Amino acid sequence: MFSLVGKTALVTGASRGIGRGIALSLAKAGANVAVNYRENKEEADKVAAEVSKMGVKSFPVQADVSNKSDVERMMAEVKAQFGQLNILVNNAGVVAMGPVENIGEAEWDHVLDTNLKGQFLCIQSALKIMASGGRIVCISSIASGGVGVGFGSVAHYAASKGGVVALVEDLAIELAPKGININAIGPGIIESDMTNGMLSDEKVKSGFLERIPKGRIGKPEDIGAAVVFLASDEADYVTGATLYVDGGWLAK
Repeated sequence: MFSLVGKTALVTGASRGIGRGIALSLAKAGANVAVNYRENKEEADKVAAEVSKMGVKSFPVQADVSNKSDVERMMAEVKAQFGQLNILVNNAGVVAMGPVENIGEAEWDHVLDTNLKGQFLCIQSALKIMASGGRIVCISSIASGGVGVGFGSVAHYAASKGGVVALVEDLAIELAPKGININAIGPGIIESDMTNGMLSDEKVKSGFLERIPKGRIGKPEDIGAAVVFLASDEADYVTGATLYVDGGWLAK
């Protein structure tokens, strides 16, 4: 079950954290993986090497997902390397915190451009090289809104992730006749570079653990496993959905 042998995948923001976990999970399932990065080529090279050790093909590819020309170049490189694309995982993202009155226009634009516009640009460009039966997985968040979760002081981040859910729901209708499924994953609190600062505060970490029925902080491979499922043939009847991988946070 959940075999991705012979499939090709592109994971954005895959040089670290959740993206790295997703890339390794896809490779473990048999997929060839392009490892996108924006700035840290050294780390992307390491991830591509880890992926290649699993007996599949991998290469690092640079692109700022908020830049259309970068995205189009990245897709051209993926096509040159793999011939076509079967799986796109929109993972690249940034987080910023602060009270709404302190959010500057530039900061707002940076978060929305990366987290939402970037996913749109990657989808739009990937469709040109994606085979029928393709899978698109977009990383959202439990902070996406509409599920009774508000953290406060992350208005721009929450807005961007809520936009991802809406984008996925609309495109599911449009892409289904083309044989392409699109879904979102809403991670809970996951160990990553983005959360290391918060989790280093034992009081904050303890507060999170009290909110999570599973009693542990999530790991990148927890998200990777969910991506593998949504990318597999077994998820053929799943599209337009958001799968929350949160250790039971939303159920409590």
